[in-house]
Amino acid sequence: MARLVMKFGGTSVATIERIRNSALHVKREFDAGNEVAVVVSAMSGKTNELVAWCKEASALYDRAEYDVVVASGEQVTSGLMALVLQEMGLPARSWQGWQIPIHGSDAHGSSRIESVDGAGILAGFDRNREIAVCSGFQGLHAQSNRIVTLGRGGSDTSAVAIAAGLKADRCDIYTDVDGVYTTDPRVVPKARRMDRVSFEEMLEMASLGSKVLQVRSVEIAMVHRVPTYVRSSFDDPNHPNPGTLICDEDDIVEQQIVTGIAFSRDEAQITLRRVADKPGIAAAIFGPLADANINVDMIIQVVSDDQATTDITFTVPAADFERSKSLLESLHGQIHYQALQGATDVVKVSAIGVGMRSHAGVAARAFRALSEKGINIRAITTSEIKFSVLIDAAYTELAVRTLHSLYGLDAA
Repeated sequence: MARLVMKFGGTSVATIERIRNSALHVKREFDAGNEVAVVVSAMSGKTNELVAWCKEASALYDRAEYDVVVASGEQVTSGLMALVLQEMGLPARSWQGWQIPIHGSDAHGSSRIESVDGAGILAGFDRNREIAVCSGFQGLHAQSNRIVTLGRGGSDTSAVAIAAGLKADRCDIYTDVDGVYTTDPRVVPKARRMDRVSFEEMLEMASLGSKVLQVRSVEIAMVHRVPTYVRSSFDDPNHPNPGTLICDEDDIVEQQIVTGIAFSRDEAQITLRRVADKPGIAAAIFGPLADANINVDMIIQVVSDDQATTDITFTVPAADFERSKSLLESLHGQIHYQALQGATDVVKVSAIGVGMRSHAGVAARAFRALSEKGINIRAITTSEIKFSVLIDAAYTELAVRTLHSLYGLDAA
């Protein structure tokens, strides 16, 4: 007997028919003798509808009341899933985030999970293997006794956190894809589903553009060592595919140098020309951006020929491009740059793999291959297990396909 957490995303519970199909996956695990907790998202499209209602009700809406509204989507789904499971003759009850409880910070709309108390769910397991159907995406701020939500993709985070809190044997994330692929199959038809990927690699993939899992869910899985499967709810419930296991690096027998290629179109480039090259200038630029909660990624500094000025180039999320420009323009008197230039038609392409730790020249091969295709690199950033290049958006597919082939990921 194992203890499992099964999470179903919005497309997996989009209709009552889809909920019934997902419930059959739950029944399969229950009939196998497992203790099961289920975490559900809102039905596909419902969160967007609820957000739109908040904006219609008030242009400057209160974030706490916003959380009350948008959290209702998951509450509806958890109740419906419990009803369907009961109709199948299974012991099931719904749990809201505040009932478990999942305690979170008071950052409404983007709360971070602080603790999970699974005593009530465990008591249900002990009584009659009662299936706990939990509303994802939501929790409780203990001091204010208010509902908080975890931000987009928060149901993934809820599921892994509940798995950690229950000391579950694994967490199965059911979605509309059957696993984690070497890259986006819509861009590279030869992309392959991976049987296993390490926590570190998945964390990089999630942060660099892969939409399969939410970044914080991978962080929690890695910290608490929760084996996590990505599986498809659209598989036959009686004959499901294995999906992709996200696990410790030590559990992967054969490790490739490069595991996958990710890309993100959500990038914008900013360049400050002829900034004074003296101590404190970098802090004057990046400090205010940090204070405005604008994430800066790639940074390149090039000293000019006169040795007195420098050009600084960096990237920010595309959604923060205009805000970043306005902020830097307001700081012109302190920074004294000659010109501010920007571009939004850029893409970040990344290669990820723990095998990079022990192999030299991995990035150099990529630079050469991209050069041979006529692709200019605007910026580069590296870490121990990945490198990223910023290129013109027009070359996205060509770059991804080139790197996918270069590292042998096309091979069956």
